[in-house]
Amino acid sequence: MKKKILITGGLILLLVSILIILLGLSPKIINEWADEKLLVLPNKEWTVHFSKAIDPKTVTEESVFIINDKGEKQEVDLSVSDDRKTVMIAPPQEGFKLDAEFYTLYIKKTIKADNGRAIKSGKQLTFVVQETLPVVGTKQKLDEIFKVAIDRAKEGRGSSFLRMESSDDKMAESSAGSAGSNNAADMSYSETNIQVDGVDEADSVKTDGEYIYQVQDGKVLITKALPASDMKLAGTILYKESFSPSQLFLFEDQLVVIGYGYEERADVKKQSTGNGEIGILPSFHSTRALVYDISNKKEPKQIREVEIEGNYITSRRIGEYIYLVSNHYPDIWTLEEEGNMELRPRYSDTASSEEEKLIDYKDIQYFPNSNETNYTMIAAFNLNEPEKETTFTTYLGSGDQIYMSKDNLYLAVSDYSTFVSLRMDQGYSPDTNIYKFSIDKEKVEFRSSTEVSGTILNQFSMDEHDGNFRVVTTKGDTWNEERPSSNNLYIYDENLKQIGQLENLARGERIYSARFMGERIYIVTFKQVDPLFVIDASNPTKPSVLGELKIPGFSSYLHPYDENHLIGFGHDTKVVPSKQSGEEPLVFTQGVKISLFDVSDVSNPKEKFNEIIGGRGTYSPIEFDHKSLLFHKTKGMFAFPVSVYYDVEGNTYEQRFEFQGAYVYNLDLNKGFNLQSKITHMEGEHFYEEWESTIFRTVYIGDHLYALSPSKITAHQMDSFKLSGELLFNK
Repeated sequence: MKKKILITGGLILLLVSILIILLGLSPKIINEWADEKLLVLPNKEWTVHFSKAIDPKTVTEESVFIINDKGEKQEVDLSVSDDRKTVMIAPPQEGFKLDAEFYTLYIKKTIKADNGRAIKSGKQLTFVVQETLPVVGTKQKLDEIFKVAIDRAKEGRGSSFLRMESSDDKMAESSAGSAGSNNAADMSYSETNIQVDGVDEADSVKTDGEYIYQVQDGKVLITKALPASDMKLAGTILYKESFSPSQLFLFEDQLVVIGYGYEERADVKKQSTGNGEIGILPSFHSTRALVYDISNKKEPKQIREVEIEGNYITSRRIGEYIYLVSNHYPDIWTLEEEGNMELRPRYSDTASSEEEKLIDYKDIQYFPNSNETNYTMIAAFNLNEPEKETTFTTYLGSGDQIYMSKDNLYLAVSDYSTFVSLRMDQGYSPDTNIYKFSIDKEKVEFRSSTEVSGTILNQFSMDEHDGNFRVVTTKGDTWNEERPSSNNLYIYDENLKQIGQLENLARGERIYSARFMGERIYIVTFKQVDPLFVIDASNPTKPSVLGELKIPGFSSYLHPYDENHLIGFGHDTKVVPSKQSGEEPLVFTQGVKISLFDVSDVSNPKEKFNEIIGGRGTYSPIEFDHKSLLFHKTKGMFAFPVSVYYDVEGNTYEQRFEFQGAYVYNLDLNKGFNLQSKITHMEGEHFYEEWESTIFRTVYIGDHLYALSPSKITAHQMDSFKLSGELLFNK
């Protein structure tokens, strides 16, 4: 009897196990949509994620469709991702119309997996379309948004405020360098190496052709650079410990100093309101712009201060208009700990008042269905109208990559606010939300948004051309052999509706650099070798690869020389076969590599010349800071900071220090690179680098090149690079 019972029990367990296995073979929808109606923008593209790969043939107009409130099917475009785990639903050509009361998305059970099994259950989702971003409006609504985010975090569903350690604790964009040319009083001088003509970028060094302005050790120094043989310190701007200058703008007789503000207050402050007392958190981090009248260089006069709460992301100048972008991460957990807390960002502008103010609830917009709890603040003000108040634009949701043209600003936000089941997948990598804002003097307005597959490397991954927005991304991870990474180009119209794409470039690699040059686009990817892709985007609806070049090493920054040549700055590499059978070879980064790419024949791009500096351990800030490059095309000259190391013979992992300073090159399209000079501020023999002698910028004025370090400025004749003069600091 016992034996019979055991057999019966075993059969039941076996059947249950088989049932569980069979159910597990069925794909399921893993999106975690809310039950209530969702609020979306007219050009919303829906993405439906499945737990397993599905059969693309079963994704049809009958299995996935959207109807309006009258039951009318919408003309949407369906597509399936390469791994067949995601269905994309693009909106109608003109977007979802606003006159419909609501829309409903249907996903039917007729969708099947590769094994023929239908999805476990279908899904229907109701959404409402709104023309522009919704407004927070009240404290109650803001608290509600934050409390929902807290609940999501407790459930492990993710939100950006969990990554606070990467925000207010750092200045997001490093100071930068000089390049270009200008003319003033018949004396040419360099300007900052920028991405977009007419859109200036803040830098730690600026020059007007007579004076050099630099951020130095917590202060701003103004040096009279002429004559080069007799440089003098003309003025110094000192600051209290509560402000740390970082970058500069120069406009006529005004100097804008952008920096990091810090103020510590003892405790949570209580303020009486109509609804009782509300707590205000201590102020810690802010972005400040201090405007000086520098008509008298010896005594610069501060004429304005603009402050916005949060960490500094970036800034731009178009003519007399300054644009500051910051991120603020409020401590939303205090809503649970303290109850009634004030979590709006603060600002001040001495054009109107010295008083610190809070952004009004009606002036805070938010992105529908986003889990973001941090703020992006954009401040815009006119240097020619010091009495006119700054315009502050505030959004819930932040990004750390910015691209700005003369007409628009694009904010890229990595989307980590996704579902646990997808984040736990080893092949998961975040996508990117792009938000477009129009720029008209001080007026900054949200225009549109879209979601881009993959992640963006930096500002050079984005571009605007003939009204279209272009972006390159990497999707996935290079180490994932089952679903190797892919690199992609997407092109969007002025409403951020996708009109063209080029996908699956260099599978298993990632983008190291990109450069958009009109109708041509250049992308460098890397894993073991450096493929340079030449892409034709003259037809934005059908971009295509014209040519490809594979060489050792990689370029992490591409600089245009002319329409048929560009210079790549990066590293040489050495590939060493693995000692373990079946494992990938080891790739060692070697010296700094400069390449001249010839793309005259677009179908057959060539590395015409290259130069390798030092060995393993050699590095230059140009790899991550384009503004450290000085480029003088007329003279065929360029310069950049570099620290040089060489390998110790017989030891793969040991290097010896060789040089710290700047290298100056001449470039001839027929002869290649010629090292003109090595400029250093080190004296005597050294075995290690020293901060005081770090040349971080080079600029030129007339026929002299100036090298700047924390300890001094040196002036060198550009024909012979002989030392003409020097100015020592702190002595």
